[in-house]
Parts: sequence; C-alpha cells; structure tokens
Amino acid sequence: MEKVGVVTVTYNSEDVFHAFLLDVVSQRHTNFILYVIDNASNDSTLEILSRFKDIRIKLIKNTSNKGVAAANNQGVKEAIKDNCSQILLLNNDIEFSESLFDDLLLEQKQKQCSIVVPKIMYFDKKNVIWYAGGSFNKNRGYLPSHRGFNEIDSGQFDQPIQVDYASTCCLLLKQEVFDDIGYMDEKFFVYFDDTDFLFRVLQNGKHKLWFCPQVAIFHKVGSLSKSFVKNQKKHLFRGDFFLKQNVKNHIYFLRKVGGFYSYLFCVYLLFRNNMRFLFSSRIKKNPSTWYLINRSYFQGWRL
Repeated sequence: MEKVGVVTVTYNSEDVFHAFLLDVVSQRHTNFILYVIDNASNDSTLEILSRFKDIRIKLIKNTSNKGVAAANNQGVKEAIKDNCSQILLLNNDIEFSESLFDDLLLEQKQKQCSIVVPKIMYFDKKNVIWYAGGSFNKNRGYLPSHRGFNEIDSGQFDQPIQVDYASTCCLLLKQEVFDDIGYMDEKFFVYFDDTDFLFRVLQNGKHKLWFCPQVAIFHKVGSLSKSFVKNQKKHLFRGDFFLKQNVKNHIYFLRKVGGFYSYLFCVYLLFRNNMRFLFSSRIKKNPSTWYLINRSYFQGWRL
C-alpha cells in the first residue's frame, strides 16, 4: 500500500475544517500522513484540529502567514522526508467520499501517469461542474480555463483525457514530479501558484496529467479566498487583496513564461486593467482602487 502525504494549508478555516478532517480520517486507504500547515490562523481552526486524536495528523504551525505556495512546499518537503511516494494536495474547503485516496491511486496506475485530478463539482450545486479538465489559453496571457465551468453535469465530460492544467484543489502527484519540476514558486503568495507549477510540468514534458471523471469531489468555492466583498448596498466587488495578487502575479507569471509574446501581453495588460477599472461593475470606482491596480502591475515587474 503506497504511502500518501496529504498536504493542506489552513488560514482561518474554521467554517470548513471539521467536515474536511472527518473525510480524511474516514478514508479506506489508511497509509497516509496528513500535513496541516497553518498560516497563523486566529480563529478556531487549531482548536478543531486538536479534537482529532489521530497519529497520522502532523501540524506545522507558522507564526505568520507565509502564503499558499510556501506552505504547500513545507508540507511536500515533510512528506518526502517521511518517504511518502505520493503527494496529495488538497484544499480543505472540499468534501469527498471515503474512497477518494484509493480511487485516485487506481486511476493513476491505470493511466500510467504521474498526476491525476478528479472532476470537481460545486458543493452547494452538486450537479454543476466547477472543473472537468483544463488548459492554458495563450490569447488570455496563458491564463488557465476550466472545461465545463458552470455547466450542468449530464455526462458530457465523462471520458478520461490527458489535460494541461488542473487546480491544486485536489491533485495527486508522484513524488518524483517534485524532483524533476521543483517546488511551488513562493513569490506567488496566493493565486497563480498552481498555474505556474502546472505550466512548468507542461513545459518539462516528462509527466502526464490526466483528468479522471469517475472520481468526484465537492468544492465550497470561495469559502476561503473571500475574493468578493459587499458594499452597503450588498453589491459584490472584487476585494483589494484579490486584485493585488492577481494583477501582480499575472505579470510575474508572464515574465517567467518569457518570449516576445508574453512581454507584449504584459504591456497590453496595463491598458486592459485600466479599462476594466473603468467599465467592470465588479471593481470599485475610487482613486485608491485605481492606485492599487496600477501599483500591483508594476510590483509584478519587480518580483
């Protein structure tokens, strides 16, 4: 039975963490270690964890928020040190069946590949797809897109296929992937860390990623990232943190991709970001938001 290192990053995860832990400790595949990397939560996340007296749970407690990429790296390195042959990256805002670990390992073996990802459904709309495979779109600055996004699942994506991109919401990887590709780029505090990592996997060409729709999980989308905020009239706007990280990280990611097209797209993004500020109903119209967007753009050049 292969040893699986399950890596999850927590930061004020109290609303979702108990259900996640129940699903993990209920797995039929018992040879695993759960690495909980806590980024200085100040809610009841660690109190919830303390109720689970399971020797397979290891806590790495950071004294400050190191970001998602750095925290994932901490967990992956500990798993490799503990001789885990498989690394399973999991968000803790998901719920799943007791056979998830076994099912992913079986799919990986059958497909003879290094990386597998399940079908990801919305938790509150269990017949609606969040992810059914993914790819990088050069025309959007290599942004990844989800196949089947927001579609009702009627079996239209039930054929396993090799794909280019997957969210690290739930991703099973052989340990040697990290030997060949390296770890997450810690300059991505949050957002684009998975984009960059999977793009490097694609460029390397040695490791294949398969979408396996026979396996499904349910994602509580947005429950942790808080990418939207409401004003007094209950209108949803993109939060400052989301805007800063996405604007800055897209520029940095394109610089890593390199080439004339990527740098040309960086220049285009300066124009596009300002047009979105002017015309998008999801972006607050005030000087501080305009300044944040443009300051973040130039920060991306300095990363």
